[in-house]
Amino acid sequence: MGFFSSLFTPVKSEEDNRQKVDLKNFDILKYDGIRAQRAGKTEYAVKCFTEALKIQADFETMKYLMSAYYMLNKHDEALEVLNTMMDTGEEPVSTLLTRANLLFTMGTNTEAVADCIRAIEIEPENPFAYFQLAKSKRALGELPQAISNLDSAIGIKDDFAEGYVLRATINYALKNGNSALSDVEKVIELTPEDEMAYLLRGRIHELLGDTDAAFLDYQEASELNPFNEEAYLLAGQLMMAQEKYGEAITLFDEAIEHNEKFAKAYIERAQAKHKTGDHEGALADEKKAGELNPDEKEKPAGNHNFDDLYKGNII
Repeated sequence: MGFFSSLFTPVKSEEDNRQKVDLKNFDILKYDGIRAQRAGKTEYAVKCFTEALKIQADFETMKYLMSAYYMLNKHDEALEVLNTMMDTGEEPVSTLLTRANLLFTMGTNTEAVADCIRAIEIEPENPFAYFQLAKSKRALGELPQAISNLDSAIGIKDDFAEGYVLRATINYALKNGNSALSDVEKVIELTPEDEMAYLLRGRIHELLGDTDAAFLDYQEASELNPFNEEAYLLAGQLMMAQEKYGEAITLFDEAIEHNEKFAKAYIERAQAKHKTGDHEGALADEKKAGELNPDEKEKPAGNHNFDDLYKGNII
């Protein structure tokens, strides 16, 4: 036994030492990557995580690498990492929904739908799976199905503010004003300090013909955030539609005071000034708008995309 022990022990010790060195190097690379990512050095973080994963296939490190690629807008690379994460079998629902959200971002919504359905099969009571499914269905133009998915999400989580927002937005697009209003009222109940919810409600009030209520909502949004440009544009356009050009000019004046480079406000104010006969002032505003943003010259700020009122993902 002594002979065999002396023969094999050095080999075992060498293997142990190599494993210890590998583990140490892995930890150094992984945590250097985490620190680099937190410091905004994302490219360097990718290098660290990639080298760490050559030593050890660690699921958490894969998540960091995927996140770093996403931050760099390298969606194909992020997707490749997510596919590898799926192969590990760890955190299947979270990984599926993250991949679905990435596929949604990339515009491959049919694949995103498939991931959401798989997530729901694993966790039927996961509201975020239904929410992500609704986003993808909406992108595919399947609006009634999207609403049905949001019904499921909200049925599971009745304080799901993002779910109410998306359902209100879709109902607005379908001209279902009363349903949209009911949902946005719930959003404001849940998040009373969110100025975007008031902009959403204001647009819905306009759809329903209640312009006074709409104007109050736009005012509330601008009071919550004086730098919310959309609030001034919507309120000013509403005054223009009612031929209250002086009030519209006052609103655009205030918007420009908060941001002197607000090209759209100059364009809108120019239109209002033309209506009051101040053509010289209008031309000056049009010139200023053209200097600030040539693409905005002669392009009214009306007909804003309602979808732009809410931007953000939950996954």
